[in-house]
Amino acid sequence: MSLNHSPETQSKLIARVPVVTGRELPEWFQALDNGPSFIRCGERANWLADEHGLSHGYAAAIVHEHERRRRTRMGFV
Repeated sequence: MSLNHSPETQSKLIARVPVVTGRELPEWFQALDNGPSFIRCGERANWLADEHGLSHGYAAAIVHEHERRRRTRMGFV
């Protein structure tokens, strides 16, 4: 499974997450933070999809956004 979406696709997926999933991004980020300590993004996306019934596309987009924001907070931009 690829975690690489075009920037446009990533933006569209992230914008639709609350409508499609019924949960806001901070709730998904908290689920990732509290979930298993997988190192690879693909493993985290698979867990998110399997554990919460998300499509792999949305799960991958959430993981990618979580990592992007984490790197920004830590100054790794």
